[in-house]
Amino acid sequence: MSDLEQAAWPDAVFAVLQAAEIRQVGYVPDAGHARLIARAHADPAMRAVVLTTEEEGVALAAGAWLGGERAVLLMQSSGVGNCINMLSLIANCRMPFLTLITMRGEWGEFNPWQVPMGLATPTVLGAMGVHVLRAEQHAEAAETVRAAAALAFDSSVPVAVLLSQRMIGAKEFRK
Repeated sequence: MSDLEQAAWPDAVFAVLQAAEIRQVGYVPDAGHARLIARAHADPAMRAVVLTTEEEGVALAAGAWLGGERAVLLMQSSGVGNCINMLSLIANCRMPFLTLITMRGEWGEFNPWQVPMGLATPTVLGAMGVHVLRAEQHAEAAETVRAAAALAFDSSVPVAVLLSQRMIGAKEFRK
């Protein structure tokens, strides 16, 4: 992957979030989302909220919706398991929900602890009624997020976009 491709897709995704009128961005710090997080902090029309745990992001998104705003939750696949109970809030209240999930435990993973949740992420989300879309290539990231935002906010359903580890780049362990 070229450095240009690696740098371009987060900016294209951010433009989609702006066009979708996202006003709140909840996140647990993650290198895969670093550029999106930085852009959210720099945008005066958005409020970037650092979370201590991912399920707080589900509540943030619900509160944003109840307050008349749109939110997105940025997290890593390892955090999906933390959200299971809170996703029942979204399902029972029939609220829109959008999350962008950087995948771990896939392409070139160095950490064996990331593999089980990486494998389980699509199944777990599906079991909780979340529509799962996946971006494998840089060129499809923005369009996939655009489709997910439309589905979530126009149909009031929960939608997750899985950003493949191959696309975002595998993390390396350095001794």
